[in-house]
Amino acid sequence: DFINNMTHEFKTPIATISLASDSILSPSILENKDKVTRFINIIKQENKRMLSQVEKVLQMAQIEKENVELKFNAVNLHETIEDAVINAELKIQAKGGTIQTSLMSQNPIIEADQIHISSIINNLLDNAEKYTPERPEIVITTRDVKGGIEFDVSDNGIGMTKDALKLIFEKFYRVHTGNVHDVKGFGLGLSYVKAMVDAHHGKIFVKSEPGKGSIFTIYLP
Repeated sequence: DFINNMTHEFKTPIATISLASDSILSPSILENKDKVTRFINIIKQENKRMLSQVEKVLQMAQIEKENVELKFNAVNLHETIEDAVINAELKIQAKGGTIQTSLMSQNPIIEADQIHISSIINNLLDNAEKYTPERPEIVITTRDVKGGIEFDVSDNGIGMTKDALKLIFEKFYRVHTGNVHDVKGFGLGLSYVKAMVDAHHGKIFVKSEPGKGSIFTIYLP
């Protein structure tokens, strides 16, 4: 099951690369240098993300052994969010959806590991898109709180039951979707997110109801 799920997890970046490649080959796009550059950058980013999927599996093994070494530097959370939004936009727009930001924090600089913070955001955006079968409406907000910063990733997806909420951070657990949407993935995303938030001495909260979407809130000091 794990190998089967892991194989499907690579289909997301491959599909995005395929979409971007087809777009570049469109005659109207080929003549527009800015658009070609945009799609090439998306291909590069998604290729990096496939590498990070491999890293994620290896990292989960390291987390279990408590061998993770984070490289803390000054990280601009707003810039990191904006980069993640650019990568996610293509898939969301392909489903007729939108992604919006409301970056209200006055002090978005945190001491953190850039790669892992970026992966946390990418994972949450992936989930929001995956679990919203039609026309995703995803909103990312940031705000200053005592001792740090909080950001929300909210969606209008299928939501979760209280029973599912208790299990979502377990390794290999995936929310049962019935026949609504064939969600692929190897169920490491949220267990990885939780482990990395903990490693940054942060906290993660989730609000969700079936049919009413989900809001993931992350606090980082």
